Amino acid sequence: MNISTSQVSSRRGRRTRAAAIGVTVCLGATLVACGSSNGSSSSSASGGGKVGVSLILKTLTNPYFVSMEKDAKTQAAKDNVSLTVAAGNSDGDTQTQITAIDNAISRGDKGILITTNGDAVNAALNRAKQAGLFVIALDTAPNPPSVADITYATDNEQAGKLDGQYAAAALNGKPAVIAMLDLFNNQVVSVDINRDHGFLEGMGIDPGSKTENGKEAKSGKYTGGKGGSYTIACHQPTQGAIDGGRTAMENCLSANPNINVVYAINEPAGEGAFNALKAAGKEKNVAIYAIDGSCAGLKNVTSGEFAADAVQYPGKMAALGVDSIAKLARGGSKPSVTNGKSFYDTGTALAAGKSLGGLTVQSPSQAASACWGS
Repeated sequence: MNISTSQVSSRRGRRTRAAAIGVTVCLGATLVACGSSNGSSSSSASGGGKVGVSLILKTLTNPYFVSMEKDAKTQAAKDNVSLTVAAGNSDGDTQTQITAIDNAISRGDKGILITTNGDAVNAALNRAKQAGLFVIALDTAPNPPSVADITYATDNEQAGKLDGQYAAAALNGKPAVIAMLDLFNNQVVSVDINRDHGFLEGMGIDPGSKTENGKEAKSGKYTGGKGGSYTIACHQPTQGAIDGGRTAMENCLSANPNINVVYAINEPAGEGAFNALKAAGKEKNVAIYAIDGSCAGLKNVTSGEFAADAVQYPGKMAALGVDSIAKLARGGSKPSVTNGKSFYDTGTALAAGKSLGGLTVQSPSQAASACWGS
C-alpha cells in the first residue's frame, strides 16, 4: 500500500508501543530518539555487541508498515540489533522523518531503513551517509535512487503487469472501459508510475510515457489476452486511501458509467472503489484489480470484491534490511541489487480465484501463507 511517497496511506491501523529483548521502539505523536535498552549507545558492532539500526516508516496507521515494524523487530532480536522505530504522524510528514534521521546520526547507529515520505528527507539521508550510516530504502526508491545505498522493494511495474495480464485474459476479447485509480495527480513518484504503467503494459496498452501517468491514448486496442478495444474512462488520484478511492470512483462513474475494469494503486483505493460501485449498484459488473497482498485484501479476492491482487512482502523487506546492516556492521559485505535490476527485488505474485489464459496464479489461501496485517 504498497505503497505507499507520501505514497501509500490506508485503512485504519494501530499504533503500538512494544519492547523486545535488545530492541527499543519509539512511537508517538512526535519522533524522539530512543537509546538502547541499557541506556548506552547501541551502535557497537565489535565483539558481538549490539548494532544500532533505525527503522523510519511513513506512518504506523497502515498495516503494511506495521508489518515492517513487526518483522524488523523479530529479525533484530535474532541479530542482536538495537532497533529504534520511528514514523511520521501522517502520510507526507517529512519533518518528523528528518528528525528521526538526525537522531540516528547522533546515536551513532550503523544504518537506517526508511520508507520516505518525500524528497524533503534527501538532505538528511545524505548527511547520514556522510556520517557513515548505511541507508536502505524500503518499498520505494527515493528520488533520485542514489540517495539510498540500496532499495529493497517489490518490482512495482511487474506487480501492475500481473494485474493487467489477468484483466486482459478475463475480458476474453470484450471491450474494456477502464478506470485508472492512481496515487497522485500533483506529484510524480515511482511507485505510482510503475504500477500504473505496468497495468497498462499487462493489458497490452502503450503507457505513452516513461515518466508520467495519463499519457496513453485514451482509446484504441489492447493486445493482452484475446485482444479487444479499450477506453480509458479516467485517471483519478486516491492518495492510496479508502476515502480517496471512493471519491475517485464516484468521479469516474460520473465521467463514464460503463466502466467494467478498475485498476487500483493499492487495496485501500480498491476497497473505496468497491464501496462506490456498490452504492451505485454496479459492483457485480466491474472487476477491481489491486496491489498489496494483505490478509484482508486476500479475503476480498475470496469474496469477489477484488478480481485479483498482486501480492508483496513488506515484512521481508524490513527483515532483510535489518540483517544486511547487522552483517555489514560486523565486517560482512554490502548487499547487492538483483541481477538486471536497480534494486533488490523481494518478489511478487498474483492472487486470484482461478487461473486464466495460462497465467500463473496463487489461490487466496496459498497467498495467505505469507500475507500481512489481519
